[in-house]
Amino acid sequence: MNLATRLTALREEIRGLTPIEQAKLCCGVAKQFEKVGEYEGAREALSEFWPEVDDPPNLDGLDEPTKAELLLRIGALAGWLGSTGQTEGSQETAKNFITRSIEIFERLERSEKAAEARSDLALCYWREGSYDEARIHLANALTVLGNEDSDLRAILLIRAGIVEVWSRRLDEGLRFYDEAIPSVERSQDHALKGSFHFEYGLVLRRLASPENREDYLDRALIEYAAASFHYAEAGNERALARVENNLGYLFFTIGRYKEAHNHLNRARRLFLDLRDLGTSAQVDDTRARLMLAEGRIREAERLARSSVKTLEHGGEQALLAEALTTYGVALARTGKNALARATLQRAAEIAQTSGDLEGAGRAQLSLIEELGEQTSAKELVTIYQSAGELLHLSQDPATAKRLVTCASKVINALSALVDAEENAAEQTGLSFKQQVVMAERRLIERALKDSGGVVTRAARLLGFKHHQSLISLINTRHKELLKTRSAVRKRRRHLFSESRRDRRNLAVQKTGRAKSQVFILYAEDNAAVSGVIDEMLSAENWSVDLCRDGDRALKKLAGEDHYDLLLFDNELPGLSGLELVRRARKMAHRRRTPIIVLSGSDCETEAWSAGVDAFLRKPEDIDQVPSTIARVLKMAPKKYLNSRLSATPD
Repeated sequence: MNLATRLTALREEIRGLTPIEQAKLCCGVAKQFEKVGEYEGAREALSEFWPEVDDPPNLDGLDEPTKAELLLRIGALAGWLGSTGQTEGSQETAKNFITRSIEIFERLERSEKAAEARSDLALCYWREGSYDEARIHLANALTVLGNEDSDLRAILLIRAGIVEVWSRRLDEGLRFYDEAIPSVERSQDHALKGSFHFEYGLVLRRLASPENREDYLDRALIEYAAASFHYAEAGNERALARVENNLGYLFFTIGRYKEAHNHLNRARRLFLDLRDLGTSAQVDDTRARLMLAEGRIREAERLARSSVKTLEHGGEQALLAEALTTYGVALARTGKNALARATLQRAAEIAQTSGDLEGAGRAQLSLIEELGEQTSAKELVTIYQSAGELLHLSQDPATAKRLVTCASKVINALSALVDAEENAAEQTGLSFKQQVVMAERRLIERALKDSGGVVTRAARLLGFKHHQSLISLINTRHKELLKTRSAVRKRRRHLFSESRRDRRNLAVQKTGRAKSQVFILYAEDNAAVSGVIDEMLSAENWSVDLCRDGDRALKKLAGEDHYDLLLFDNELPGLSGLELVRRARKMAHRRRTPIIVLSGSDCETEAWSAGVDAFLRKPEDIDQVPSTIARVLKMAPKKYLNSRLSATPD
C-alpha cells in the first residue's frame, strides 16, 4: 500500500462530507493501514478527529455508532503505537478508549462490533501480561459469535491461542489454532492467514528443541515460510520482521548460531527502519540469550541492559520481565551476584504482579540455576516451592526439564547441609538438644552485641514480648553471657536530672561511637534494589534510615537527625532524587553533607550541577555503592564524621 498516495487521496475524498461520513471513511482507511502494520499511516488517517496522540478525540457532530467505531479504531491504534514506541501508559489509554466503544456498542445491541472491540481490548491486556483478563474478554467475544464461520471468529481464536502459548499452556494454544483452521482456510485475508501460520509456527518452535522433535522443527519452518508468503502478499513488513526474529530464536534453540545471527540481523534492520523500538528490544533480548549460549557474556550483558532500558518505558510487563531475566542471568555469569539477585527477583515480582505466572516461575528457576551456590539450602527450598506453584499449569517441555534440574540442585544442597550437621554432631558428640541450645546461645550473643549489651533492645531484636523472658534464659541456660550484658543501673531518685537527650549527648561526648558506625539516609522505592543495598551497607556496619518516597525523605532532611551521608535514587514517588539534592544544599545543616545519587536515566550532568559528590548508574553500578560511600566519606571534612550530634547551622 502506497502510504503517501492513499493519504493524499483520503484528504481529497473527505472534502465536502459530513462529520459522520468523514469519520466512517477515515476509520476504514485507518483499519487497512493497521492490518498491514502501518501504524503511523493509520494515525495520520485519523488525524482529522485525533490530531494529538495525548489528547482525547474530537467526537463533535457524530452519532453513537460512529463515535463507537472511532473510539475503537483510536483505542486499537493507541495500543499498537504504544507497543512499537514503548510509550508509558499507552495500554491504559488504549483500554479506556476501547472500553468506551464497547459500552456504546452494547447499548446499541451491536454484539458483533462489541466482540471485535473485546478482541482488541484483550490484546492490550496480553501486552501487559494480564493473561487472565485477556482470556475473559476473548471468551466473552467467542460466546457472542457462537459457531459463526467468519474472519472475526478466526481472529478471536488466534488471539486466544496467543494468550495460552505465552502462558506456556501449549496444548490449549494448539486447540484454539486447530479450531481456527476451517475459517482460516476459507478466508481471503492474507494478513489473517499470515498471523495464523506465524503463531502456529511459534508453538511448534517451542516444542521442537526440548522434545528433540525434528518433525516439529521442519513443520515450524514450513509454517514460518507460509507466514512470510502471506505477509508479503498483504504488504506487512513489520510482520515479516517478526518472522525473522522468530527464525533467529528457532535456530538459536537448536544450536545453529550463525543462522540465528543472520535472521536476527535482518529482523533488527527492518524494525529500526520502521522505528519499532519495542520489537527491536525483543530482538536484542533474543540476541543476548544467543550470546550467553556462545559464551560472549560481556556482550550479552550490554545488549540485555539495553533491551531492559527500552522496555522499562512501556507498559508491556511480560516482555520486561523476560528481558530482566536475561539480564539477571548475564549479570550472574559476570560475577555481579548481588545485582543479579536483585534483577531476577524484580523480574519475578513484575511478572507475578502483571499476572504472568509462567514468567515469574522462570525467573525464580534462573535464581536457582545461576545463584544456587551462593544461596542457602533453606532459601533454595523456598524459591523452588514458589516456582513449582507458579509453573504447575505449564505445558512447556523446556520448563518441565528445568524444574527437574533445579530440584536436583536443591536436593544436593539439602544433602550437603544434613551431612555437615551430622558430621558436626559426630565430631563433638553433641545431641540434637545441645545443638539447639548452642544455636540459641549464638543468636542471643549476636543480639546483645548488636544492641550494645542492652537486654531490652536485644529482646526486641529477638522478638520477645517482654525482656524478662530473655533475662531468664540468660540467667538459667546461658550464664556465660552475663558478662556481655551492660551494667544494670539504678534509676535516678533526684527531682532534678538532665533530660534523656542531654544524657545521651553527654555519653557520646565521653565515649564517642564505634569508629565503623556511619549514619546514612537512603531514599529508594524499589524493594528489591533497597534490599540488596541495605544488605551491602549493613555488612559494613553502617546504619541505614530508609525512605520509600521523596516527600518522606524531605521531612527527614528538614529534621534534626544527623546523617553522615545521603544516598538518593532519582526516580522516586513525590520529589525526585535530584530535587532532594537541591533542597539539601539549601539547608544550613545539610549543605556540606556528602550526597550520592543513583539513577537509571541519563541525568549525570544535571546531578553534578545540583551538587552531588558522586553519581552511579542503576542497575549496573549498584555493586559499587559501598566502595563509593567509603571514598566519599574519606574525602568529607573530618568534623562531619564520627559525630552523632546534629550539625549546627553555619
